[in-house]
Formats: sequence, C-alpha cells, structure tokens
Amino acid sequence: MLLLLLSVVLIPAPGSGALGLNSTTGCEIIHPPRDGGIRYRGLTPDQVQTVHFLPFDYEIEYVCRPDREIVGPKVRKCLPNGTWTEMGHASRCLRTCPKIHLSLENGQAVPRGMERVPVEGTWVEYHCNPGFRLVGSARSNCTKVGRWSFPKPICELRRLISTGRRAVHIGALFPMSGGWPGGQACLPAVRMALEDVNRRRDILPDHELRLIHHDSKCDPGQATKYLYELLYNDPIKIILMPGCSSVSTLVAEAARMWNLIVLSYGSSSPALSNRQRFPTFFRTHPSATLHNPTRVQLFKKWGWTKIATIQQTTEVFTSTLDDLDQRVKEAGIEITFRQSFFSDPSAPVRSLKRQDARIIVGLFYETEARKVFCEVYKEKLYGKRYVWFLIGWYADNWFRIKDPAINCTEAEMAEAVEGHVTTEIVMLNPENTRSISNMTSQEFIEKLQKRLGKNPEETGGFQEAPLAYDAIWALALALNKTSAELVKKGLRLEDFNYNNKNITDEIYRALNSSAFEGVSGHVVFDASGSRMAWTLIEQLQGGVYKKIGYYDSTKDNLSWYNNDKWIGDAPPADYTKVITTFRFLSQKLFISVSVLASLGILLAIVCLAFNIYNGHVRYIQNSQPYLNNMTAVGCTLALAAVFPLGLDGYHIGSGLFPFVCQARLWLLGLGFSLAYGSMFTKIWWVHTVFTKKEEKKERRKTLEPWKLYATVGLLVGLDVVMLAVWQIVDPLHRTIEEFTKEEPKTDIDVSILPQLEHCSSTKMNTWLGIFYGFKGLLLLLGIFLAYETKSVSTEKINDHRAVGMAIYNVAMRRLITRGEWQSEQQDTMKTGSSTNNNEEEKSRLLEKENRELEKIIAEKEERVSELRQQLQDRQQLRSRRRPSNPSSRDGCAADNHFTNAAGPVPTLYQPSLPLVRCLVSEQADKLGRSNCDGSRVHLLYK
Repeated sequence: MLLLLLSVVLIPAPGSGALGLNSTTGCEIIHPPRDGGIRYRGLTPDQVQTVHFLPFDYEIEYVCRPDREIVGPKVRKCLPNGTWTEMGHASRCLRTCPKIHLSLENGQAVPRGMERVPVEGTWVEYHCNPGFRLVGSARSNCTKVGRWSFPKPICELRRLISTGRRAVHIGALFPMSGGWPGGQACLPAVRMALEDVNRRRDILPDHELRLIHHDSKCDPGQATKYLYELLYNDPIKIILMPGCSSVSTLVAEAARMWNLIVLSYGSSSPALSNRQRFPTFFRTHPSATLHNPTRVQLFKKWGWTKIATIQQTTEVFTSTLDDLDQRVKEAGIEITFRQSFFSDPSAPVRSLKRQDARIIVGLFYETEARKVFCEVYKEKLYGKRYVWFLIGWYADNWFRIKDPAINCTEAEMAEAVEGHVTTEIVMLNPENTRSISNMTSQEFIEKLQKRLGKNPEETGGFQEAPLAYDAIWALALALNKTSAELVKKGLRLEDFNYNNKNITDEIYRALNSSAFEGVSGHVVFDASGSRMAWTLIEQLQGGVYKKIGYYDSTKDNLSWYNNDKWIGDAPPADYTKVITTFRFLSQKLFISVSVLASLGILLAIVCLAFNIYNGHVRYIQNSQPYLNNMTAVGCTLALAAVFPLGLDGYHIGSGLFPFVCQARLWLLGLGFSLAYGSMFTKIWWVHTVFTKKEEKKERRKTLEPWKLYATVGLLVGLDVVMLAVWQIVDPLHRTIEEFTKEEPKTDIDVSILPQLEHCSSTKMNTWLGIFYGFKGLLLLLGIFLAYETKSVSTEKINDHRAVGMAIYNVAMRRLITRGEWQSEQQDTMKTGSSTNNNEEEKSRLLEKENRELEKIIAEKEERVSELRQQLQDRQQLRSRRRPSNPSSRDGCAADNHFTNAAGPVPTLYQPSLPLVRCLVSEQADKLGRSNCDGSRVHLLYK
C-alpha cells in the first residue's frame, strides 16, 4: 500500500517534472536534528533533495551519529491531516555517558531522566547499603560532552573508615552472562569473603580489601575494554581476578606487563598452566586436565578401550582434549573419532551416529550443551547403547532451561541426557569440617542461598562459588604474609604500583606457598599455579544428579559408591562388538556330493577294469582302449577333486589349507586334461583324416596310435608345466573373504561378520585367465570338430560318435540343428531305418553275406566244371553216333540251356556282371540291398 501511494505521488504525470514537485498533498518534508539524520524509505538522496511533500502514512526514522542517542520520537508518520505524529516532542541526538555510573558496589544507583541509555540531562542518585558510608558525590549529571559531572562514588564500611584502615583494591571481571554466566553466584560469594576477611583482626589488620568489578560477559572483546578501564582508572589494583578461560587468557598474558598477579576463580583451560606464557597466573579452579585422569580411570573400570569426542572449538577444550589423547594412549585406550564444531553441532553429531560412537566425551559450554543434546535427541544418539561424559560445572537443571536457540522440548532434552556421567572438580568440601573462615561447607551454602534469594539451580556459577570465596581468602592470606615481609624491607602494600616488581614477587611467593582449609576443601597450588583437588563423579539418574564416586588423582585412589545405574542394567559396550564367524560348507551337502563322487569313481574304475579285461575284443580294440583308459583315469581324478574342494576350516587347520588348495588345482587340472584330452584327440584325428582330399582316401585306413597318445601327452604336459609354474612362482594360499555384517535380533550390541575361506594367490586373476583361456579355446575347438564330424563314421574309432556327443553339447546341437534332426526323424519314419545309424553293423553283415556267397560260388564253379565235362563227353558220344545229322545237333543245341551265341557254357560266370561284382567287390560295404539282391543268386543256382 505504501509503495502504491508513493507511486501515485512520485510518478510524474505527462508533461510534469520528474518527481512531481508541484504536488501539494501529504506532509511537508522536515529537517533532521543536529548531529543526526532522517532515513527516508524508498527514496534516493537525489529525490530527497527535490521532494517537498511525502504521502500519507509514510514513515521517517531518525538516526544519530556514533556515541549519540536519539531523545524523543524515533519514528514519525504522516497523518491524513497533513501533519507528522508527535510534533509536540522534539527529536534530538544527544551524547551518551558511560553506563558504569549506573551501578554501585554495596549500594544502589538510581538513574533519573533516562529513557534507554544515559544522555545529556540524565542524572544518577547514589545510596549505600546499611553499614556503609558514601564517599563521593551523591549525584552525578550526564553533561552534553558525554561525561559525568562527578566521579563515581564508593560505599565504605563505616566501622573500617573510623579505624583508619587503608584500602587495597582488587580489579575483577565477573561473567554475568555469556557462555558461562558464573558471575551470578561467584560475585555474591566474593562479597561474602570480603566481608568475612575485613572483619578479621588477625588478617590484614591495617588494610581493607575492596572490589572494583565489571561484567565481562565471558567475551574476550568485552573483557579487553574493561581491562583497559581497570588499569588506566584510579585507584591502582593490586591484583586481577578474571573468570572464564578465554578472558583469563587475555588478562593473564597482559598482566605481567603491569607486574600484576592474576588469581582466577573460574578458569579451567589447560593452556593457562604454561608458566612461560602466564608467569603470574594462579587459579583456585583446577585445570580441566584434572578431569582426564578420572575419565581414564572410569574407562578402565568399565572395560572401555574405544571412545569418541566432540568439542567446541575453543582453546580450553582443545587443550583438554589434547591432554586426554595423550593420557588414553598411555592407558592403551584409543580415541577412534574426534569431532569439533564452532556454533552448530548438528553435522558432528550425525557423524558420530554414522561412525557408531558409543562412549562419547563432550567438551563444550552449557549453552552449547543444549544445542548438542537437542541434536542428540534427533539422531537417537542416547539410550542403553550410549554413554556421554560431560563437564560437571553446568547448572543442575541446565537441560530444562528454555533456550530459543533449540527446538526441543524439556521432555525431549530430559530423555536425551538421561544416564550421562559428569566429572567435576570437588568445589565444596564433602566433609563437615570448619574452614579458615570458621564456616563449614554447608553453612557457606546456606548463607550464599540466602544472599542469592533465588533457586541455586537457576544461578550460573553456583557450583564454582566456593572457589571464588576461597580465592579471596587465598589472596588475603598471601597479602597478609606479604605485608609482614614488606615491613622488614621498609615497604607497605599501599606502596604498590605497576612498576614495582618487588612487591609483585613477594605476593607471588606468598600465593605459591598457600595451604589452608577452605570451604571448597584443601587449597594448595601446584608448580603451574593450578589448584590441586579431588574429582567428583556424578550420574544423571531420573533427572537428578547422583554422586557415584570420588577420585584423588594425586594418590590414584577411587572411592566408589556402587550406585551407578544404567538403562540397559549394565555399562554398554564401547563399540559394536563384531563376532567373526566362518561360513563352512554344509556337511550334509558335502557328504551327499562325496557319495555321488565316490559312486562316479567306482563306476570309472569298473569301466577301466572292463576295458582292460576285454581289450582283446575287436570292437573295443577299434575304440582305442588306451585313450578310453585315460578318460576313465581323468574322470577319476576330476571326481576325486570333490573331496579336497569340500575340505575347509571345519575339517583342517590353516596350516594344511595351502596343501589342500594345491590338491584341488592339480586334481582338477590333470583330470580335465586326461578325460577331455583323450576325447579331443579322437575327434581331432577323425576330423584330420576325413577332411582330406578324395585322392588320399587310401591313407584313411592307416591309424598310428602313438600319434593319439602323443597328443594327449602334449595336452597333459602343457597343464603340468602351467600348474608347476603357478605353484612355484605364485603358490596358492589361504585367504579370507568378509561379507556384510549381520545384526542378530537377540543382542543389538553385537554384529556377526561372516567370513569364508578361499584358495587364492597374488596374481589369481592372471593365472585363472591363462588357465581358463587355454581350456576354453580347447573346448571351443572340440565343439567345432565334433560338429564338423557329426556325420562321419569310421571303424578304426568306432565310438567316435559317442565321443562327439560328449564333447558337443546335446542341447546346443538340438537348438542349432533342429531342422536337420527333424528331417532325419522323418526319413526314419518313411524308410523304417536311418541312413546315419548302424552303418557299421550293416557293413559287417554284408561282408559276412559276401563270404557266404563266395563259398556258394566256389561250389557252383566246381559243379559247372563237372557239368562242363559231362557235356563234352556227351557231345563226343553223340558225334560218334550221329555225325552227319545236323538236325540232331541243332536239336541238341536247342535243348542246351548252357550255351549262347557267344560261345560255350563257361561264359556263364563273368565277374564283370553286376551280380558277381556285388558279391566280390571290395566296395561291397558301400552297396545297399537295393543294388545287390541275393535272391537272384539263389534262384540262378537251384
């Protein structure tokens, strides 16, 4: 709507100016305040210079220069009556004054005339708490130059001022918000300690400790600003007390330039233990590395050897994790996965899920912990399979605090964090003994809770409050000792300045030798200035932290309560345990196939024996019995390979496996070469002989057996050479093949890894390629030769057709030659016999019949000779009786059935006649019944 109105007002009509300057509707443009400007939405600077009226409902916004704040309406709107809203109130840009004057230690600062920030015209009234006296002006005004009219006052104890005790100032930075809002409880604890110390007459009787502090927000940038104010604004501070490791790192590194001792109450970064980098640093909060010996002890107790980590990318957690990495390696434990994040932990959490992390150490601040466990809930990275180790200094209800940065409910967060373990430095003396302040730890907690006035679980730094309280006592005792030493040198504590290194050295020595009982336990510093303490071990059970033990790393002593509680009734496994299971050959299948192979071997032996026993039979002699014997032996060897092929780890050990592998190879190789080589030799010879030219037919009858045996020997020899080279150059050995892991339904923490034993070698594919290539080509050649000689028949190798069928696959032949087979079957139905079957049997029958006919012919020839002699005798007798009677000669000749015009009777038997040629010819085996009819012979000689 606003853009529509602007378009109506600003878009020129035809013939008008560019921006409609002649329009007088709307509100007249107004001028910006001094030291400020106006933001016009949707207008360019050039348009602002030319426009005099703005449309109705148009809004303008005032802006000011840096260090200035708008006073009065910040936004104005054009009304329908042509005026701007709130024109009775002017909008001005005024200088702001420092907010430090808005708070008062041990008192109240009441601002007046202030809207958002203190500006010109704002004043502050100061009031001290009961028992304190205001030193300085009770009122301070914010001037137009951005400064307060009077310095900030302080509230002093009336009693102490009356005694004339000199003030010793402490500069402190308390994180009231941020990653670790520890100042919420630590600041009241420090005030308690100052009150208790200042009441004591035996500690610093001539001095009073005073606190000057700022809110660092646990941010190094904010801390830098306030550190500058502490150092360059009076009074001089004798010591600095930062909180948060990131802030302490900054302060401790800069403090030595001002000869200042730094005493921290809430810094755990291991990096702060570096004396070369931080020579004047002490802390009552132990180093975060003190958690690591406890964690390693728990890993050992629960039998974990594989852990994972996820950390926030800050120096404190990086240093802690580096120390943990070194300690777990010494203990024989491995950090398998290490994830980190800056602000978004979603990707690292998903990665932990994919990597099957089970025992996870999390190192991050409380605010980031909520983000992490919201992602943990989404990824289901919790429950009885997982254990999380966290830092124990979070608030007890940290996972119930509403956080706009996450989208998980309180119930979901509680479910995700259930069962996690925390390691926490003992920050409260577990024994009910009185400390140097004459209070027990429980009395301190009760007094602190009254001062806080709210739920401790909702107060940041409540657990570290005893450390802050003891830090003031450590400082007071060190200054008390230093004061005594300075008196001997004619100096006083108030003589301290940032150039006086002698007083700094005395304070350093006094702190370094501190040893006293505080509300947090025994306070003592190690050589790096870090507190030495016990570690408390807690577990979240039912949404409440329960103490399950303590660990004293100095004595390697673990005190265990045996009240740890697990979702799965026992500590989970540190990783999905993989059970290696070998897959063995089915014994039923092995036995069945072995029985069949044994029957095959037995049959081959029977055939071999039968062949040898009947070797003198002509039919067997014509089938080349020695080649048949080789085939039987080859089949026996091939079938015998079944037994080593079925032997695996179920029957033999890994040491015998290579021998079994070689046995498989040699039996199969030699068995195939003998069995197939013998058949191939027969087919090859038949093809070679019967595909020669017609003029070489006579050579077919000549078969030299030694050539057949030499061919088989050549094939076997090639196999022996290849197998021997294979065995010598790259012998077979046992290899294990792994399959996809299987998860049993009974135990989710265990997966089964199936494995299978194989015979293999380094160049297995190369050897198999050579071996299969040679055998494959031989098989293809055998199939080709069998196909080429399918219609050839020879007596010299009478089993050629059966051999051909063994080589030439019957199914393949049926597919390829279906038409030819059908025609043969049709011919068989028509003629009653097949032209391609039983030809050799027919040849033998014809030869036998030919021999019988030859005997008959010989008998008939004798009879013809006898008849011929009788005929001659009869002719001579008749010639003597009737020599001159031609008629009788003619009659006799007419009655003679054994003569013809060609001559006498002997011409009856002529071998050139078809019948005789059929009976005696060597080609009788080629003549069928249709050409040679034996009945004519019988009729002729009856």
